[in-house]
Amino acid sequence: MAAADQDPHARNTFLPRSYQDSRYLNGFLGIVDDLQKTGVLQDVVLEVEGRRFPCHRLVLSAASPYFRAMFTSDMAESRQKTVVLQGLDAGMFEEILSYIYSGTLNVSLDKVQPLYQAADLLQLDYVRDTCSSYMATNVERSTCVDLYKFADVFSVDVVRKHCLQLIYRNFSEVASSEEFCSLSVNQLIEIISEDWLDVKEETTVWEAVVRWVQHSREDRSREMLWMNPREGTYIRHRYDITPMTGTATSDNDIFILAEHSRETYALCKYSHAGNKWERKSLVCREDRDNKKYFDFLMEINGQLFYLIVSESVDRVVVLKKHNQHTDTWHNCSTPQLDGQLDWCFAVSCNQHIYLFTMLCGTEIQCYDPRTDQWCDKTPPPPSEYTLGYNAVAMGTEIFCTDQDFNTTMVYNTESDSWQILQGCPDPGNRTREYDGVPNLFVMENQLHILVAIVRDRVPGEGTKLLHLVYVYDRSADAWRDLNVALRDKKCYAHGDLPFPVARMCLAYLKGA
Repeated sequence: MAAADQDPHARNTFLPRSYQDSRYLNGFLGIVDDLQKTGVLQDVVLEVEGRRFPCHRLVLSAASPYFRAMFTSDMAESRQKTVVLQGLDAGMFEEILSYIYSGTLNVSLDKVQPLYQAADLLQLDYVRDTCSSYMATNVERSTCVDLYKFADVFSVDVVRKHCLQLIYRNFSEVASSEEFCSLSVNQLIEIISEDWLDVKEETTVWEAVVRWVQHSREDRSREMLWMNPREGTYIRHRYDITPMTGTATSDNDIFILAEHSRETYALCKYSHAGNKWERKSLVCREDRDNKKYFDFLMEINGQLFYLIVSESVDRVVVLKKHNQHTDTWHNCSTPQLDGQLDWCFAVSCNQHIYLFTMLCGTEIQCYDPRTDQWCDKTPPPPSEYTLGYNAVAMGTEIFCTDQDFNTTMVYNTESDSWQILQGCPDPGNRTREYDGVPNLFVMENQLHILVAIVRDRVPGEGTKLLHLVYVYDRSADAWRDLNVALRDKKCYAHGDLPFPVARMCLAYLKGA
């Protein structure tokens, strides 16, 4: 025993060690693939477009956060033997399953886009990133417009950047292609507005726009008005609809949730061409008896989210996600709110939802739709004014103000930090008595605010208001009065609705 203690080689032979079988992982995945092919131990059937795919819950949950949330939560799907999946192509889902069970992904140009969509829905990062890289490496003159349109809709920045660079360098050739005429008006404007556009003469751009218009003259000749947003007038138009909340998307679509019945709201989309509201789906209302609710409709990457927060003691918080393929709503996770709620406001920014709540102070919670999770963020610095009565996103920042526009703050979503800005400028000899909550909004990439100042109180006639619009100069940290002549009518905002800002085509506003 003494000899063993003196021999270092003998001592090492008794130390515990860990061994890794390099063949185990590949062998294990191969066995799992064999179980799938032979139909052994399968415990769930996924149905896509009428096709049935027997699978293993464990394997699906290990591969995809989407399935892990589905099978490990209290969702009804966790108990069902057959689960119907919406918004997926059966052929692409078969490719996805092949990857999940084998680790091998087959990508081609004809299926990379629907494969990316399926991976994005199922939260398969490797598949999505591989598809992005594949598209980026296959950007050519013959594919750049089609890939740009896809990348623009799904916010695939790396592909979008490659496509735009090629379009800018080869504008004359790309603009003469049939695919160029399939661009949306916003996409067209983005391209022709770029300073790096490689053209010898400005007439080349004009001729491209003319070809784009002539491709669908009846619809697009009127769209030309959109290319000069500064040319316009004030228009008031009534619709037989009662909006509760609304939003304008990055694609210039306007959505609202409107009163439909005691039990439901109707999701309505504005038709620019028809100058009317088109009803889409219905969404259930919460029990609103003797309760005050805050409603927010927001968009993230083309997907609508509906957030409801109650002011009651038994606080109700509901977040619903709209599936545009099936026109249905699905519940998402919700944050935990403690304490008496005085006010709240929600805004989407940088592909997340930010909820500002006034409890003991202003608190911020952030929702990530990719993980379906909430987290706390840094609250604003102490102030004598209560922030969050109104907020708006611009880029990766969120701008807030208090009820009387005494101060303005900006929250940077990337650095999770705050900065204090100037509030309302001195109104001169006017008293700063406000009517309602100021409305922040972004137009032409500039921060604006609409305020209603009490001009006079006449017995028997009510209150006369002066509506002012200010624009914020970031370099000077100052608000500038636009000196616009808004009518003395309360027709600029509906209750606590945020300000959706969108481009409107005057030719379609018949009778306005």
